[in-house]
Amino acid sequence: MRHLYFIIFILLLVALFFVPLKALTELSFDSELYSHFLLIPVVSLYFFIMDRKAIFAKYSYSISAGLSLIVAGLLLYWLGNSSFVELNRNDYLALMMFSFFICINGGFIGLYGIRTFRRALFPLLFLIFIIPIPTAILDPFIRILQVGSAHFTYAIFKIIGIPVFRDGMIFELPGIAIEVAKECSGIRSSLALIITSLIAGYLFLQTGWRRIVLVLSIFPLMILKNAIRISTLSLLAVYVDKSFLTGSFLHSSGGIFFFLLALALLAPVLLFLRKTEQKAGSQ
Repeated sequence: MRHLYFIIFILLLVALFFVPLKALTELSFDSELYSHFLLIPVVSLYFFIMDRKAIFAKYSYSISAGLSLIVAGLLLYWLGNSSFVELNRNDYLALMMFSFFICINGGFIGLYGIRTFRRALFPLLFLIFIIPIPTAILDPFIRILQVGSAHFTYAIFKIIGIPVFRDGMIFELPGIAIEVAKECSGIRSSLALIITSLIAGYLFLQTGWRRIVLVLSIFPLMILKNAIRISTLSLLAVYVDKSFLTGSFLHSSGGIFFFLLALALLAPVLLFLRKTEQKAGSQ
C-alpha cells in the first residue's frame, strides 16, 4: 500500500511541475548538452528494481523529516515562479528541477524512512542529473575544460614535434590557425563520462573511496580526450585536407570515437580499483 502512496505522490508532483517538466523535455531535444535527461529516470528506476529487495527489506515512516524537505522544495518552486528573481531559461529549469528533486526525496523519506533512504541513496541521488547545470557553474566548468584542453593539445604537438606557435587559445600550425573555443570543451561527452563512471563504480566497486577515485579520474581523462580530438583533427587538416576542421564527419559527428577512447582509458583504472578491492577483501 505504501508503494501506491508513493506512486500517487509522484503523479501529483508531475502534475504540479508539468510546465517545467514539459520545458525540460523540449530542452532535451533542443540541446545536445542535455539530451541525456530522458534516460536518467529510466536508469534510476532500473536500479530501484534491481535493488528493491535490499532497499525495501524494512521501512518505517519519517513524516517530519520528509515534510521538511517537501516544504523546502515547494518554497523553491514558489521562488522560481515569483517575480522576486529573474532567471534565464536554463537557470529557471535548474531551480525547478532542483525543487522537484528535493520533493521526490522528501516524499520517499516521509513514506519509507531515513534508513531506507540510505539504502536507496544511489538511485535517488542519481536523479540529480535531471537538473540542468546552473550557468554560474556551467560557464567556469567549460572554461576549465577549454583551458585544460588547450594546454594538453600544446603538449601533444610539442611531444610529436609539430611546429606550433601558441597565443592563448589560438594555435598556428603549418598552413592553418585553430582556436580552442568553448565548443571544443567537450562538455557533453564529459557529462556522459561522469555519469558512466558513477554507474560503473556503483556496479563494480563496493567501497566509497574507490568509487570517488574512479569519478575523479574522469577529469584528466576528459581533458586528455579533448586534446587528442583537437590535435588529431588539426594534424589531419595540416597533412591531409583542411576540410577535416570544417565539414568532415570526424569533426561534426566523430565525438563518439573519442568518447570510446576515454572509456578505454577509464577501463584500466576501474580494473585496478576492483582488483585492489578484491585483494583487500580476501585478506
